[in-house]
Amino acid sequence: MSHSSTEISGLDKLEKRLQEDLSRLELPAKPWVRERTVNGSKLLEVAIIGGGMAGLTVAVALKNLGISAQVFDRSPAGFEGPWATTARMETLRSPKQLTGPALGLPSLTFRAWYEAQFGARAWEDLDKIPRLQWMDYLRWYRKVMDINVLNGHAITRVALNPDHYIELTVENSEGKHRVLARRLILATGRDGLGGPSVPEFAQDIPRHLWAHSSDELDYNILAGKRVGVIGAGASAMDSAATALESGAASVDLIIRRQDIPRVNKGKGSGNPGITHGFARLPDEWKWRIRHYINVQQVPPPRGSTLRVSRHENARFNVGCPIEKVEVRDEQLFVHTPKGIFNLDFLIFATGFKIDWQLRPEYASFAPYVRTWKSRYAAPLGQEDAELLACPDLGPYFEFQPKNGTPLVGLENIHCFSYPAVASHGTVSGDIPAISEGAQVLAKGIAGSLYNEDVAYYYEQLEAYEEPELEGDEWEPAPAPSQPMGAQ
Repeated sequence: MSHSSTEISGLDKLEKRLQEDLSRLELPAKPWVRERTVNGSKLLEVAIIGGGMAGLTVAVALKNLGISAQVFDRSPAGFEGPWATTARMETLRSPKQLTGPALGLPSLTFRAWYEAQFGARAWEDLDKIPRLQWMDYLRWYRKVMDINVLNGHAITRVALNPDHYIELTVENSEGKHRVLARRLILATGRDGLGGPSVPEFAQDIPRHLWAHSSDELDYNILAGKRVGVIGAGASAMDSAATALESGAASVDLIIRRQDIPRVNKGKGSGNPGITHGFARLPDEWKWRIRHYINVQQVPPPRGSTLRVSRHENARFNVGCPIEKVEVRDEQLFVHTPKGIFNLDFLIFATGFKIDWQLRPEYASFAPYVRTWKSRYAAPLGQEDAELLACPDLGPYFEFQPKNGTPLVGLENIHCFSYPAVASHGTVSGDIPAISEGAQVLAKGIAGSLYNEDVAYYYEQLEAYEEPELEGDEWEPAPAPSQPMGAQ
């Protein structure tokens, strides 16, 4: 038997077992949400922007509760999220055994998918999950859970209607059209409410001489060039390694700190307690935990760092904050306290920022969103611009209006992407707790849809007439006869 036929039969068996699991758990639940129309247009129950891991997971969590979701993604099918486009690591950082988006279903885990094709021994031998294999798993996940994704569809405007629905302007290859939805979920990833963060001096450098680590860049253009990478996190190592493997003449990692962080504090904080308890912590503790992790910074993975250091033409320059960059004759002169780097190209591995200006599609409601800046005053020495910019979300990831803002329906938009971190911790984008976050959100939406139409469901209750008894199961007893001597 050939390898490919084993692969097919293994996956076929797994898919059959998954359907049996769903059947035993009676999933998905029957549809129950009241249909709403506006001028003959049917409202979507839930629209989701983003068909990556977060969008897929929450779509399944909703489906399991009998709620239909329509996912919109601007990417071509199978290229949602960063995995097969802008991510450049060889393997995921997350341990292979994490259940990720499986929502408590053993047959939906990466491990089940992997073993079905390659066997239990191969699983034991696997160290870390290869990045492109993770994307293959997500493609399979979408297929077997039958998630409704419209690819090549970009949402270019979101507007709130005071009658408790949301108007979306959708653009695809055929033009623009309008879609109406009762709830909207932004599952838009690490840069979900903004975009790449670059230092101000980048604006003075010609755009063809630099890139952000998240740009879709053909690294082959760096062959023979002297490349500088600013930063020392995972994306810095991945960008540096990719440049070296693409034939760069040299790569200088230009690192502000005196040392590269060694310990991943975020990993040390992970347990079911923080997953389920973070959202209910007092503000002081939320701030203290997230600020500490931000300040300590996440180290690059060991494998990613070794991938760079095995090249003799890679240099790790620590203690090198950038003072200024001069451009002369298409060359870059990067001034630091340790000297001047003469380079041909710069890559900013400087992370992301929350900046609504970079998301014009949200302009109609963005000014009214309450943020942590108006919620919390950080103690002296614990100032944190990233946390202040995070939206102050309600218990189900919903946006909340600034005090005194007369904006109806803002709570019908849910932020299920990285900026939820200040309110909910890391349950809306990272692999370890994505299922838990998705289930909290799905349950919240289920409850709010019911509450909004409680009068309708009460009418259904009153009108419900399926008898449990037919009336022929028993006969009324005759009245008891009077005992002797009774008056």
